[in-house]
Formats: sequence, structure tokens, C-alpha cells
Amino acid sequence: MKKVKNIIITFAVALGSVSCVSKLAFKEPETHLPEQFQYTATADTASIANLQWREFFSDPVLQKLIEKGIQHNYDLQIALQQVASSQERLMQARYLQYPDIGFGVAAQISKPSKNSMNGQSLNLFLGQNHVEDYNAAFNLSWEADIWGKIKNQQEVSRMQYLQTYEATKAIQTQVVAAIAQGYYNLLMLDKQLQIAQSNLELSRNTLSITEKMWQSGDTTSLGVQQATAQKQSTEFLIAQLEQNIAIQENALSILVGENPGKVNRTLEMSDTSLPQHISAGLPAAMVSRRPDVRRQELAVLESNAMVGIAQANMYPALRITANGGVNSFKFDNWFQMPASLFGSVLGGLTQPIFQKRQLKTDLNVAKIQRERNVLAFRQSVLNAVGEVSDALVSNESLKIQEQKASEQVTTLKDGIKSAEMLYKGGMANYLEVITAQGNSLQAELNLASVKRQRLSSIVDLYRALGGGWK
Repeated sequence: MKKVKNIIITFAVALGSVSCVSKLAFKEPETHLPEQFQYTATADTASIANLQWREFFSDPVLQKLIEKGIQHNYDLQIALQQVASSQERLMQARYLQYPDIGFGVAAQISKPSKNSMNGQSLNLFLGQNHVEDYNAAFNLSWEADIWGKIKNQQEVSRMQYLQTYEATKAIQTQVVAAIAQGYYNLLMLDKQLQIAQSNLELSRNTLSITEKMWQSGDTTSLGVQQATAQKQSTEFLIAQLEQNIAIQENALSILVGENPGKVNRTLEMSDTSLPQHISAGLPAAMVSRRPDVRRQELAVLESNAMVGIAQANMYPALRITANGGVNSFKFDNWFQMPASLFGSVLGGLTQPIFQKRQLKTDLNVAKIQRERNVLAFRQSVLNAVGEVSDALVSNESLKIQEQKASEQVTTLKDGIKSAEMLYKGGMANYLEVITAQGNSLQAELNLASVKRQRLSSIVDLYRALGGGWK
């Protein structure tokens, strides 16, 4: 009973010596954020990034594509597997404070030389020329977390798990934005194809009129050649647009995890709509919402825990080992109770003295890594603010560009009507008609491109603010 009492006292002393210091104090790095984003009139606390992607994108076709992408995109699937792996490590880290327990069974037969001292002793005292040993025992090993090393190891596992989780959210925001960008680009190509086909009809009409005028002697063959070249140029553009549409459809299909193929769509670019009130919110809220910035912040916390581990390794370590079981030199009485029972407990305090400067080097490297992660966090914040500012200025500028491009299209369409009437009346030549048609075609193509760019800038702003993972 006395031995058992001593063992209990030993464990109690070890448990009582565990320090309450679990990790180093952490001071959040300063980021020097502006009070509000550039190119915003007021510091509105609301933000479009707070909207779920289903609320932000109202087009049912686009919603279905995004839903497929979230479920089947391979980049996202790989990230989710990484989360599952980190989750397993996190679950394992919760058991680090418990002792290691093992069970082993061993049997040994040794036959020494008859002319050796051991051989002579065996023959003299036991009357046999070999010795047997049978052992079955439980082994226990436990280290007291005096300096918070184990708790910091658990903190490292927790931060690594959270980083993979934030990485998955970051990938989802990129996937959602990429699908939306691809979809709007597809609608733009559809619109440009429609414009080119409409212009092809005008070119055919112009060619028909020019051929009739050439036959009647009112123009030269050069006019017919120029009108034919204009029609051929439009046909060439149509072939290019059809190729680009097929390639964009393939890219969208791959994004959503499907084989390349057709993408069904019911809306035109003019029918698409995104939130009209574009509010960026406050920079501080953006930092806490963006998954990539949050991941960098978690990396700082992880490196801070690594410093705590490196520091704890320089201090004394209290380890307790124990084993017990049954042991016998004969198989017949191996499990004879209580004669075969044995047990031992060992407690030791180990202080590293000279490790070839390894421990100090590990500590200094851990501190340097922490400072690197602090700098990386600040850089990620700066990049995030820059992305939001770029998206805001692009959106404001593209509003003006879209208005001017729309006015130009109206003017040039009226110019086509005037040129055709004058050409039929003999008051304008074929070059003026062809030039008017070419200018109108290019203006309409530019307007479709500007509309797509503006939609893209709003999607970029939504992603830059941290939207898309909800």
C-alpha cells in the first residue's frame, strides 16, 4: 500500500506542477487601415460582401452554374480534402496531454556456452544449460506540460486546421467569381455575335445595291469589290466569335466540374442585373471577412505558438514512466498470481545544457518566421485594400464609358440610315456607306465589351470585399 501511495503522490506532484501559461501573449499586428475606401462618398458600414452569392447573383442560370461549381469544382474538392486531413490532426492533438500507453509480450530463451561463467553458473545452481524469460507488461510514459509546450502544439494544430478552412473559403470566392466572369463573358460574345450577324445583313444589302448600281453604270467595279470585302470581313468576325463562344463554354464547363460542352443560357446581356447600390463598407470589416487575409492572420498565430514550443524546449522537462505486468523464467508459472507480478515507476527532470546551440537556433528561427508572417499579413491587407480600390475606380469609370459608348452607338446607327439614303439618291459614295457600317459595328462591339467589363468590375469588387463564400 505504501508503494501505491508513493506512486499516487508522485503523479499528484507532477500534475500540480503544470503551468497555467498555455501560450505566449499575442499582440495583433498593426495594419494602418484607412478610415474608408478611396472613391467612396461616405463611410457606409454596409457592404455587398455581406450578401450571400444567391442574393448577389439573381440570374437562375448563373446560380445553377455556381451551385455546380461549389459541388464539383476539383480545386474546391482538393481543398476540402485538405480540411479533412487537418481536422484529423486537430483531433489527434487533443490527446497530446494524455500519457502514452502500450502493451508488449516477449519471450526469450538464452543458451550460453558451457565453458562460460554464465553457463557454469546455470548448470551449478539450476541444473540446466539454458535460461528462459517470459514477460507481459503495460508501459506508460507521460510528460508534464510545465511550460505550455503541449498546449502550444495543440494551438499549432488548431491554427493549421483553421488555415485550411479559410483557404477553402478563399478558393470558393475565386471559383464563384471565375464562373460569374466566364458567364458574363459568354453573354458578351453572344451579344457581339448577334451584332455581327445583324451587320452582315446590312453588308449584304449594301452589296446588293452596289451591284445593281454597277450594272446600271452608276458606280464602278471598285465599289462592288469594297462592298464584298466589307461583307467578308464581317463573316470572318462571325467565325471568330463562334470559336470564342465554344472555347468559353468549354472553360465554364470545366470550372463547374463537367466535361467540355454547351452551356444553356436564356438571358441576354441587356437582361442581366446586379445590385444597383454598390456599397464597399469599411476597410476593417473587409479585413475580417476576406478568407485570404484571415488565413495570413492565423499563420501569425501559428508561428507565435511555434515560438512558445521552441522556448519551452529550453526549460526542464518532467517525464514519468511506469510499467507493470507479469514476468517469469518458466512458462508454466508465467501467469501465477501474485508471484509473477512486477511494477516500476520512474520520474525524472531533464534540463538541456549543451545541444550545440540547436535549441537557441530553433527559438531564433521561430521568432524570425513569426516576423515574416506578420509582414506577409500586412502585405495581404495592403493588397486587399488595393484590389477593392481598383474595383471601385473601375466601376465608376466604366459607368461613364458605358454611357458614352451607348451615345456613340445611337449616333452611328443614325449615320448608317443617313448614308444609305444619300447613297441611294446618288449624294454619297459607297465608301461613306461602308465606313458608316464599319464604325457602327465597332461601336456596338465596344459597347457590349464595356457592359461586360462593368459587370466584371462589380464581381471583382464583390470578391475583393470577401464575398462569395457564404
